[in-house]
Amino acid sequence: MDKRHKILIVDDTEMNRSLLSDMLGDEYEIAEAVNGLEAVQYLQKNENDIAIILLDIVMPEMDGFEVLAMMNKGKWIEHIPVIMISAETSSAYIDQAYDLGATDYISRPFDVKTVRRRVSNTIMLYAKQKMLQSMVTDQILEKEKNNYLMVEILSTIVEFRNGESGLHVMHIRIITEILLKALVRHTEEYSLSSAAIALITNASALHDIGKISIAEEILNKPGRLTKEEFEIMKTHSAIGAEMLRSVPNHQNEGLVKVAYEICRWHHERYDGKGYPDGLKGEEIPIAAQVVSLADVYDALTSVRVYKPAYAHEKAMEMILHGECGAFNPVLLECLIEEGDHISRELKVRSLGGTMHNEMRNITSELLETGGITASDRTLNLLEQERIKYQFFASMSQEIQFEYNAETDMIMLSEWGANYLGTDEIALHPMDNAMIVEIIDREDLCEIQRNLRSATPAHPVVSGIYQLRIQGRERWCKLIARALWSDEEKRIYSGSIGKMIDVHEERLEMNMLKQAAAQDMLTSLYNHANAQKIITAMLKEDTDCKYGLILFDLDFFKNANDQHGHLFGDRVLKFVAKKILQNIRSEDIAARVGGDEFLIFAEYRDDFSYVVNRIFDSLADYYYNFKISISMGVAIYPKDGTTYEKLFQCADQALYSSKQEGRNQFKFYEESMESCLSVISPMDNEIDD
Repeated sequence: MDKRHKILIVDDTEMNRSLLSDMLGDEYEIAEAVNGLEAVQYLQKNENDIAIILLDIVMPEMDGFEVLAMMNKGKWIEHIPVIMISAETSSAYIDQAYDLGATDYISRPFDVKTVRRRVSNTIMLYAKQKMLQSMVTDQILEKEKNNYLMVEILSTIVEFRNGESGLHVMHIRIITEILLKALVRHTEEYSLSSAAIALITNASALHDIGKISIAEEILNKPGRLTKEEFEIMKTHSAIGAEMLRSVPNHQNEGLVKVAYEICRWHHERYDGKGYPDGLKGEEIPIAAQVVSLADVYDALTSVRVYKPAYAHEKAMEMILHGECGAFNPVLLECLIEEGDHISRELKVRSLGGTMHNEMRNITSELLETGGITASDRTLNLLEQERIKYQFFASMSQEIQFEYNAETDMIMLSEWGANYLGTDEIALHPMDNAMIVEIIDREDLCEIQRNLRSATPAHPVVSGIYQLRIQGRERWCKLIARALWSDEEKRIYSGSIGKMIDVHEERLEMNMLKQAAAQDMLTSLYNHANAQKIITAMLKEDTDCKYGLILFDLDFFKNANDQHGHLFGDRVLKFVAKKILQNIRSEDIAARVGGDEFLIFAEYRDDFSYVVNRIFDSLADYYYNFKISISMGVAIYPKDGTTYEKLFQCADQALYSSKQEGRNQFKFYEESMESCLSVISPMDNEIDD
């Protein structure tokens, strides 16, 4: 019987590894790695046994892109094909994977036939190449011995790593390489060839190996170190250098020599105030200078047990202001030039954690596909995922739900059902008494229409709806995603989503809208909002009769001049109060501006009675200031059928009242058409 090909599955989620093992285990031998670092270690020992790698992108310790980078460095990518397996579908991720040498890219959730066929085809294509590569392995190993030496040393260090993220080594390599290339562009002083840059970049990963000798209580102490503890911590640079000096059989290797310089002197500072030897300026080897700056930048922008991560801009500010010690001025120029590039590169090359929400889709795909049975291990893992899902749903305090169109059934999270005071499962929600008691049937219909009209390009719908939650009305925000059993044919299968309580935010927004609609001094409508309301009323019902009253205060300028503007403001507030006391709740009252006011009211028989009553009610005294008004009136539809025309007519009638002596009201007549249309410049023009 022929030896079965071996597949290395690299994924930090055990359930994903189990699913792929179930799909491929009957034809291939399966090996698993829980993160990129473990995969690299496995590759180092078993590279000739691996037929193909199925590699996730987002993992702790070392992500998929970093694994591809290491495989490029070690030339493994030339004879071991890699198929990326990820829920990430962004073209940026896919393009980078291909740029780093991936052979194929499979998106989750997994399709059994697709996975099997692509794995089979890729292994066939690489079989001959792998056979030829195996024949020249010794030659390749000799040519790339620096890279293999690096991996050998790193694999030993890994056992002693404490506290810091496994991304730190990769970050230092990236920053060091970028700074060295920028340094070559800035100056010829250091004679850095491409080979030298590659050597320093590789060696930079060893800068902190001396920390394996530091007690874990000091290394991982979350607070500030004492003076004694800091003195112990400082010894790691000299200890790391001595470790390299003690590496057997490799003392003359360029990598070891450069790594020694970096280990011992990467905490020296350009002004001589570093440690362990107090070197100054160019006494510090350029490799150590570059790694020193890279180490400081990554320490600032990464989370540590003793501090949160600072933003790129804050880190740059701290370095350039000397808060982290003195550095080579030319190197600082390189950092300024490449700062944004470094920040972007670290984000792309070292992805953080992400949420995986496709558990139920994977389960359905696995159990419904013929020819494959879920193993006990997979079922146990799915149960664990279900428990985790329930826990996180309860902690989020959101009403999470799933809707199945085929069974017309909605399933609520445990916390959501308890919060709503209903069952976790409800059939036929449109006709379910419990559901329509919580949300109006009209709102349910709207949500269903929006979800069914969604497209795979725009699958998410949202909206604000009022729910009745155990006797209380609360505003909640819906965010839901439509699902399809066949995205090409757009066969709607249901939806997933959540309701978030936004009641307080909604009330606050309504208060802000109300404030924006009101005049800040008088609390009447402002002119813009009054115009909007009146215009809508005129469009809705043309059979009604309306009157628009426009008036201002006679000699109001005297109130401001004689008593001050604060007194004038109190007069305006007094008038506004009198207006509200003498109109109906459905009438519209607004402050147009200054001392000008507007009233819009519906009437049945004679509007002059209404006008006369309001006019008489406003005649009064505010302390020793006599309030008299000039008023103009326009009638709908006689004088106009639009707000603009009615306002113009009332304004012309107001002008006529002022011309004839003030303290009176006039209805608009055609003879007033030639009058100026003003909002009261009269007090400036006529001085009684």
